[in-house]
Amino acid sequence: MTFPTTLTRRAAIALATSCLALAGLASTAAQAAYPERPIRLIVPFPPGGGTDLVGRQLAEGMTQNLGQTVVVENRGGGSTIIGTEAVAKAQPDGYTLLLATFAHAVNPALHKKLPYSTFDAFAPVALIGRSPNVLVVSPKAPFKSVQELLAYARSHPGKLTFGSYGNGTSAHLAGEMFKSLAKVDIVHVPYRGSGPALTDLMGGQIDMMFSTVSSVAQLVKNDQLRALAVTSAQRSPSHPDWPTVAEAGVPGYVVESWYGIYAPAGTPADVIAHLNAALKVAVQAPGFRRNVEEEGLVINVGEPAQLDTFVRGEAQRWDKIIKDAGISEQ
Repeated sequence: MTFPTTLTRRAAIALATSCLALAGLASTAAQAAYPERPIRLIVPFPPGGGTDLVGRQLAEGMTQNLGQTVVVENRGGGSTIIGTEAVAKAQPDGYTLLLATFAHAVNPALHKKLPYSTFDAFAPVALIGRSPNVLVVSPKAPFKSVQELLAYARSHPGKLTFGSYGNGTSAHLAGEMFKSLAKVDIVHVPYRGSGPALTDLMGGQIDMMFSTVSSVAQLVKNDQLRALAVTSAQRSPSHPDWPTVAEAGVPGYVVESWYGIYAPAGTPADVIAHLNAALKVAVQAPGFRRNVEEEGLVINVGEPAQLDTFVRGEAQRWDKIIKDAGISEQ
């Protein structure tokens, strides 16, 4: 028995339409299922520091919102390059994320050869927020304002010293930008970490330092250090009595620490959107806000493009400072 040709065509079309519909439903179901297993958030620093704290707070909030555990994996070393490379080479499926910081934007200028492309190997998810550093001086120092410090530096070129927790760190580059914009000669003294540098600063072995709010706030409160200014564009909400470096005497000066989340390049757009939405909810948790705002972090989670635009601008800005200062690859 044979069927008319028209009926056969109609049956074929109906069958094809049904198959497409089923495929669409299967695809939608697969997308809706994300995440189906735990997610790794790689923090490219050792456990215990400020970045680790932010990562663990974010992971806790995202776990509650995504319905899957977000596990923090610390991969410190190599100026954050080791952990960052691990994410660059991970599967672009949304199950491996990077908590990026200031180093992500400056590493292209500091290192001639990176094992990944900073702007091609990653998909931006969200900028979490920004925070200032603080210009602090020894309580034994003769100056009590940025203007007094600048006057001393200009009348005593090469006499003042500023400490940092290593070449190429935010504390170092903040000092180099200060020297460049203020046109002063101040000698850089690198240390192996913030602890030794702060100890020498309190003891008067060095004169000044740019450090994080969290590391110096209590020392300032106890009169072990003197805060002169914050490095952000606006005053810190947690310490509104500290002026900005720009308003205190160095126009145009802005240096901020920041946190952002990346996924490997090629991660599906719907997965990126899902993660972005989860982060927007996670940062609203009272515990997260209380902990990070005490460190001066101003939370502002936007769309993925905001992170990309911000970091590209930072990379361009620091590239010039690093080249002008002659800072070499470490």
